Amino acid sequence: MNAHSSSYLARGRTNADDHLIEADEMIAALQRSCGGEIPGMLAVPALLERVRQARIAGTRISGAIEAVGGEDVIHAWVEIFPHSGSEAGCSIGIADWQVSPAARDDDAQAAARHLEIERSVADLWARLDPVQGVLAVEARAPDLAALALRIGQGAGRPWTDFVELPDAVHEQPMHWRLLGGLAVRVPESPREWTVTLVPLGGPEPGQSGFELYLASDAVLPNAETPADAEPAGPPATHLIGRNLAPVLRQPIARIIANAETIRTRLAGPLAEEYSNYAADIAAAGQHLLALIEDLSDLEVVEAEGFVTAPDEIDLGDVARRAAGILTVRAKEKGIALTAPPAGASVPVVAEFRRVLQILLNLVGNAIRYSPEGSQIRLELSGEGEKARVSVIDDGPGLDKAQQARVFEKFERLGRSGDGGSGLGLYISRRLARAMGGDLTVESEPGNGASFTLELPGHKPPE
Repeated sequence: MNAHSSSYLARGRTNADDHLIEADEMIAALQRSCGGEIPGMLAVPALLERVRQARIAGTRISGAIEAVGGEDVIHAWVEIFPHSGSEAGCSIGIADWQVSPAARDDDAQAAARHLEIERSVADLWARLDPVQGVLAVEARAPDLAALALRIGQGAGRPWTDFVELPDAVHEQPMHWRLLGGLAVRVPESPREWTVTLVPLGGPEPGQSGFELYLASDAVLPNAETPADAEPAGPPATHLIGRNLAPVLRQPIARIIANAETIRTRLAGPLAEEYSNYAADIAAAGQHLLALIEDLSDLEVVEAEGFVTAPDEIDLGDVARRAAGILTVRAKEKGIALTAPPAGASVPVVAEFRRVLQILLNLVGNAIRYSPEGSQIRLELSGEGEKARVSVIDDGPGLDKAQQARVFEKFERLGRSGDGGSGLGLYISRRLARAMGGDLTVESEPGNGASFTLELPGHKPPE
């Protein structure tokens, strides 16, 4: 068989520089769908690899390739014939050609991943009531500190009272769907901020309120502590949280966002191997970002005089929210994640943001170390002076010695390569105790573990 066999469905030719210089319509269409031209560098990655192998080896090569063209995945059998002399280059013959739709993540998975990215990127978080009045707020960028202070002093007012809405043409108050993705300005910040609003409750979205996130694509130039800010200790004690975290968080989070966009094929079809590369980039970025966040939190909880902002919250609501955030991650590992049933309510006095942070850490750890096909349960208990939520898994469990060390700083119990910093449980226990509660563990080797967060209960007025 030669390159001009009549049995080929399509033929093409490259030169010595691996430029496609001739092609039948089938190959030409695939070249164009991959962003290439004729003449131009061969733009189909799998086909380019085969051509280079044949040209370098100087021998005929045949085999299967997979490529993405438009919305389809192409499976083809190719034969490559190298030429020498003045006609250096290769002839391409396509002997088989099968087309199937490109796989994509479903909309719910893509939306959940996008929301996780926005949470990582955001420099301001606020909990809103059903009419978008502010209940709680927390900022982690220095140019948003004044905004957080003003919002805190005006608790109960709509969050839109505290920012400028240059692109808003609708009358206030705006429907929450119109606010998502809106660009806003903050008087004290040189950056432009983008809004993400997450509706809470069902069946009507927002009936239990909203979570508000503000994020910016720009990095704060020359981020420094404001001149009138109170010093919180020697500069070295805030190396990560005050100086490095604001500078590093944004570009790393955007790398993750772009890699996830490629991985989930939201920007268009992509060969499976390149989707896997993008997944590796996203995972590495998430590991680095989590490490930065852990080190920043470590500085906060170990700072002299650290206190939380307690409020009356529903522990059942926070537990259901933590489970909802991590449901997609659990499904990817084939793990069933069971939250407290709707309506199960346990009032406590604690800081909503910190309780959610602790539960996300506990559930994330359980997902990381539980086997495929297992179950993780969040169970509520207690009333009156103390209330509890337990995260119970079917993982390998901990012996007595491991239980004694698991809450120590940088303790990973000999594990490596799992992406953890060894700070999550240490920080979580510090936060729990700062809120007047505690974090404990009960476990036996081979029988899973139960991590229990205990918090002061809320007594209704008599």
